[in-house]
Formats: sequence, structure tokens, C-alpha cells
Amino acid sequence: MRLVIQRVSEASCTVDGVVTGEIKTGFMVLVGIGLDDNVEIVEKMANKFAKLRVFEDEQGKMNLALKDVGGDVLSISQFTLYADCSKGNRPSFNLAMRGEDATKLYEHFNECLRSLGLKVEIGIFGADMKIRLLNDGPVTIIMDSERI
Repeated sequence: MRLVIQRVSEASCTVDGVVTGEIKTGFMVLVGIGLDDNVEIVEKMANKFAKLRVFEDEQGKMNLALKDVGGDVLSISQFTLYADCSKGNRPSFNLAMRGEDATKLYEHFNECLRSLGLKVEIGIFGADMKIRLLNDGPVTIIMDSERI
């Protein structure tokens, strides 16, 4: 599982002109599900994500988590995080989990975050989404389940 996490002042997702998710302070996270991912990995990543301390405290140090700042999450499914560009010029996505199984794990990730007390807005799995965000910092963190 791969997450690209951006600390944002605001973020939104629009599909076919309709806003499907919108947040102010928080994280916009791109969520990639790989072939070897499972419920255990998703839960481990959700717990780590929810406790990530990258918001500034009163001393200006990155020491606060989402809950500490009243932040929300905009979660966007993103199979292209598993792009393999090692051969040729057209990426292969053979390492990304397909369809129904990936959808279930993506939805489970979002439910895990909600069970941890976070407000989670979403895009639409597999849709052509338009994402707007104002990156705060900028702060961008990449989490990979192979390294956690």
C-alpha cells in the first residue's frame, strides 16, 4: 500500500462537475493499493497515518497530529502510485490491485480512519476526478507499507 500525503489548508474532489469531497485543514491523501495488500496492512497504514505528526505546535515544530489540530482527510484512490516505468515510456500498472478487491481495501482504509475519530471525505473510486488543493508548507509525505 502506498500513500502520498499532503498537508493542506484546503482540498476538494470534483467528478462530473459535482463536489464529492471537500475539507479545510488536514490531509489530502492519494491511496494506492498493491497486489500483495490485505486488511492487516491497510489497518496498520491507517493507524500510522492517523498518528502522523506533521502539524506545527506552538514552538513551530512538527509535533501535532490531525486530531490535535481538528483536521480532516480527503482520501483519493490512486492506482497510478503503482506505475512501473522501468521499461519503455508507457508505465505498467501490473503491480496495482484491480477493481473490486482494491475498492474493498480502499473503503476499509477510510472506515479505519473514521473509527479512529477522523472525518473522511472521498473521491469516487475509478472515476475521472479533478482534485484541487492548497498544500500547506509544502509538506508532502510518502508512506509505503513495505517500509513500515
